[in-house]
Amino acid sequence: MGEISGSRVIARSLKQQGVEYMFGVVGFPVFGIAAAAQREGIQYFGFRNEQSASYAAGAVGYLTGRPGVCLAVSGPGMIHGIAGLANAWSNCWPMLLIGGAPDAYQDGQGSFQEAPQVEAARPFVKYAHRTESIERLPFYVEQAVRTSIYGRPGAVYLDLPNDVISGRVEEDSVEFKARCPDPPRGLAEPASVERAIDTLANAERPLVVIGKGAAYSRAEAEVRAFVEGSNLPYLASPMGKGVVPDDHPLSIAPARSLALREADVIFLVGARLNWILHFGLPPRFAPDVKVIQLDVSAEEIGTNVPAEVALVGDARAVMEQLNAALVERRWRYPDETPWRKALRDKVAENQAAVEPMLHDDSVPMGYYRVLREIRDQLPRDAVIVSEGASTMDIGRTVLPNFEPRHRLDAGSFGTMGVGLGFAIAAAAVHPDKKVVAVEGDSAFGFSGMEVEVACRYGLPITFVVINNNGIGGGPSELDRTRIPPSAYTPNARYEKVIEAFGGRGYFVTEPSQLQTVLKEALADPSPNLVNVMIDPRSQRKPQQFEWLTR
Repeated sequence: MGEISGSRVIARSLKQQGVEYMFGVVGFPVFGIAAAAQREGIQYFGFRNEQSASYAAGAVGYLTGRPGVCLAVSGPGMIHGIAGLANAWSNCWPMLLIGGAPDAYQDGQGSFQEAPQVEAARPFVKYAHRTESIERLPFYVEQAVRTSIYGRPGAVYLDLPNDVISGRVEEDSVEFKARCPDPPRGLAEPASVERAIDTLANAERPLVVIGKGAAYSRAEAEVRAFVEGSNLPYLASPMGKGVVPDDHPLSIAPARSLALREADVIFLVGARLNWILHFGLPPRFAPDVKVIQLDVSAEEIGTNVPAEVALVGDARAVMEQLNAALVERRWRYPDETPWRKALRDKVAENQAAVEPMLHDDSVPMGYYRVLREIRDQLPRDAVIVSEGASTMDIGRTVLPNFEPRHRLDAGSFGTMGVGLGFAIAAAAVHPDKKVVAVEGDSAFGFSGMEVEVACRYGLPITFVVINNNGIGGGPSELDRTRIPPSAYTPNARYEKVIEAFGGRGYFVTEPSQLQTVLKEALADPSPNLVNVMIDPRSQRKPQQFEWLTR
């Protein structure tokens, strides 16, 4: 059969395990892997920084259910890629970081970019291994991919020395592994399913909370059937948005604080009681709230609040069980209850409070005015990427999602700098859809050079930079003798960055320009950037609680 290189074995093994997307920065010793991946039919996207490439790999894992790959050179490149490992670890997304390494025979000699890479990756991964031979590569690739998607999904790492990548062996000495099957969908105990229905049926103020775990498991049809069959009010976590469309009549998202604080039974569907949900504790939750918890990981059950009912299993499979139990029990939450009325009244009150801000034509503009115009122009199936503090938090309440896995943001790790990598990943997975990355000016600065990647590959992304001159706002004019720690260059022309690479840039200062500019930008299939100046003092509407519950 002739000889085959290590890089070709790696690429072929990845393809056979269902890997379709690779992101990275090539250099010693991984040049050959990227080229081999392209020959095997894997889409390779060359980035400007391994951090953004690693974020893209994690996002692909979430969007497709198979890990995206970040390809990094040895030493500093691999260390940069740890950013994506940590983000995937926190969000429970499958991804594979492949780090090049010096020749194994030089270990300990102070070789070029030598570093303890396996040890550096280990805190953030489910699996980390240094490969010792070309012949064993298919085994390790299969094991890494399988580990990343089975059980609770997560990141994995493979360390590849140069002599394994560039070496050659007889092809018939390599045993390629069959594609590992999709993860088994575990069922909950039938008795627990019955207890969950009983607990909901006995509740006065029930609430369903839909998390990104439901989105990851492709449970949207089953979750929607349950919500409609039970007639229960629901709200979604930031990336749980779209599992049931945001405009569904049972959504009570504008009454989020009231719903969480007053509910007596909360059904968590693939959502965790971490900081995003205020740990499930007072004052944001009732002290005696009963929690029904559906999670793929048994270890997650009871975190912060003991579970009244534990449903350990795959969200899609368990929701099918619950739907069958609903049909058998013929139970449905009533249309008219004091709880339902309280939620409706709070929804109306909060919507009325925000309405003037959405239509405020003051100059400079506020967040709500800009986001409302984006909302009105968005295609219904647009993928929304959002990062930045107020930009992301306010955007979650203003920008709707109607389909699952169509919102990507800073997530459980609260990571700034993910936006451009996420947007490129979304455009790779959904080339037929518009991707809109709504960025704070600070967030954009973490990875702004990646607009060159979007231009190079001709990706249909519109970047909107909501610019308030700094982190949380900065001065309109800069006194260089006293620069505040949070300040950036005032009125920075971020749109010029994309113009340098052939993309279209827009600079907007007044609301009268917004509609025309956004309509043109969103209709353009090529990458473009809209830089919108807002009032540096613009903030969210007044909140009852601080953003981070202490």
